[in-house]
Amino acid sequence: MLDTHGGVTGGLGRYLLSATLARGADAGGPVGLVLLATSADVPRPALVGGLLATCLSAPHVMGPVLARLLDRAADGRRVLAGAFALYGVVLAAGSAAVGHVPVAVAMAPVIVAGLCGPLLTGGLSSRLAGLAGPDEVAQRRAQGLDAVSYGIGGSAGPAAVAALAAAADPLVAMLALSFAAILAAAIVLALPSGRTPRTPAEHVLPVRRALREIATSGPLRRVAYVTMITTVPGGAIAVVAVALGRQVGASTVSGAVLTAAFGLGNFLASLSLTAFPLKGEPDRLVGRCAVVVAVAFGLCAIAPGLPVAVLAFGLAGAANAPLFTATLAVRSVYAPTGARAQVFVSMAGLKVAAAAVGVGLAGAFIAYGPRLLLVAGAVLILAAAAAAAADRRFAPAPAEPDAAPRADAVR
Repeated sequence: MLDTHGGVTGGLGRYLLSATLARGADAGGPVGLVLLATSADVPRPALVGGLLATCLSAPHVMGPVLARLLDRAADGRRVLAGAFALYGVVLAAGSAAVGHVPVAVAMAPVIVAGLCGPLLTGGLSSRLAGLAGPDEVAQRRAQGLDAVSYGIGGSAGPAAVAALAAAADPLVAMLALSFAAILAAAIVLALPSGRTPRTPAEHVLPVRRALREIATSGPLRRVAYVTMITTVPGGAIAVVAVALGRQVGASTVSGAVLTAAFGLGNFLASLSLTAFPLKGEPDRLVGRCAVVVAVAFGLCAIAPGLPVAVLAFGLAGAANAPLFTATLAVRSVYAPTGARAQVFVSMAGLKVAAAAVGVGLAGAFIAYGPRLLLVAGAVLILAAAAAAAADRRFAPAPAEPDAAPRADAVR
């Protein structure tokens, strides 16, 4: 299906580039701020770095409020591009201020950048359905492409920051992230306008009603709590990998190898889903994929040595890709037309919060051993899948989705 801006294929290519740049900037920001604080002339640099990273992450809770602006926008591309550009400018300003002004002053622009963060993730994803073909295969393929952008951005962003900080200095790394976000803004403006007219302003749901829709719609409710629960052990994976690497590896880099295997598995699986899209009702797919993730975490827990552990962590990363793609499909099919961006951004915010909880829990309980934490994570995910199955069986049947996914326009 072609459009006046160069066709579906060209639009998805530009989407992938802008999404990867934006999500790399979002993922690399907290890492870069911590490195910046530890190299700057500030008191208690570790504490300052943690505060700055929190200032960038915590405002994600305001995502649904900002997403309503996107739902109401006459041209969503302008809202997204404005948010991306503002993120880049204020992140650069806050980074340049660290060590030269009081910490509270440097925190202010970082908080503004954090407010833009949800639009770099869920906000952009909410526009994807309007860029893909209307049939289910095209939609699922596009959702696999979105998962690729998260995988590349989530890995490349922090890695690029660390590399630039080591080669030059952390401020240069932060300025590079800022430039990536501004470049993503320019590319977003070049995206096709989408297929359908924008939602009339009077039909856009208030934030409270949009959140209530997530709680009362069976598919959205199930994907919300399954996403949160599976993200808790997923967020802890780096901490657990380091601890397990010490047990099964012969060197101090074994933990990094396991983390890299998880990321590589996720990337390759996401890439394969663009060629071989998921099939089936997405609400049921989420529960089934969660079970596969739980089994993969269990295999990580029983890995006897480094080679098997690397394979198990790669499988765990790969298992997370179809789960994430299935959650995107549920949001795309069941999100109300008047709250599409709010649903996507709210789900993304839940993931950020759950990942932070996972890191905190891993740090608090790692003394009990990484294998126990992996088993606990597997049990937790299985419980979420069982709850979703029971919920689906006893809850009223959801309204039938439209024959074509509700693909709100970028415009």
